[in-house]
Amino acid sequence: MRSSAGALALSHLYIKKPGNAVKLWIMGRLTAVSIMNTKAQAIIENLYRVPEDGKAELVNGELVLMAATGFMPGRASGEIYVSLRDYERRTRAGYALPDNVGFIVNLPNRRSFSPDAAFYRGKPTGGKFLEGAPVFAAEVRSENDYGEAAEKAMASKRKDYFAAGTLVVWDVDVLKEEVVRVYSANNPEHPQIYRCGEMAEAQSALPGWVMAVDDLLV
Repeated sequence: MRSSAGALALSHLYIKKPGNAVKLWIMGRLTAVSIMNTKAQAIIENLYRVPEDGKAELVNGELVLMAATGFMPGRASGEIYVSLRDYERRTRAGYALPDNVGFIVNLPNRRSFSPDAAFYRGKPTGGKFLEGAPVFAAEVRSENDYGEAAEKAMASKRKDYFAAGTLVVWDVDVLKEEVVRVYSANNPEHPQIYRCGEMAEAQSALPGWVMAVDDLLV
C-alpha cells in the first residue's frame, strides 16, 4: 500500500487541517499547497480534483493523499491484479481492479478506499468512483508501512474494510518478511499467513482463486 500512516510517514502527503488553504505534510514538513479549496471537511468531490496520477482516501473528514510506491510493492500489486483479472474472465463473478481505483463507502470515520488491487461485485460506474467496498482488497506494504504507528494504521483500515462489507483483506509484505497475511471478516484478528512456496487464497471472497506467493517476489 502507499503509505497511510498520516504525518508519521515521511513520504506521506496529508491534509493537516481542511480550510481555505490546503496544508500537506510533504517529506515530514508542513507545506501550504494550492491543490483545491476545501471547506470544513473534505467531501467526495475533492477526490475527483486530486492531481493527475494522485491517490487519496477520505478518512475522518480529511483528504489523505499518498505518494507513489517503489518497484517491489508496485510490481506485487500489478501481479495480484493480473491474477484477479484471470479469475474475472474465468468466473464472470465480478470485476478485477488495479491500483488507484476509488470505492465510496459510508462509515462514520471513512468515506472511501483506494486499495492496491481489488475485486468488486457491484455495478460499473463509468468514470465515477465505485459505490460500496470491494469483496477483496490487497494492501501491499511500502517502505514506510512498518513500525508501531504503521501497524496501528493498517489495523484500523482493515477494521474499516470489514465494517464496509469487504470479506478478505490481504496484507502483502514483499520487502521484509516476504509473506501474505490473509485477514477475513469472520476472523479479523487472526490472519492465515502464507510464505514462499505456498499458495495464498481468499476463499470466503473469491472461491477457487489462489496465487503463488513466489509470483509476488523477484
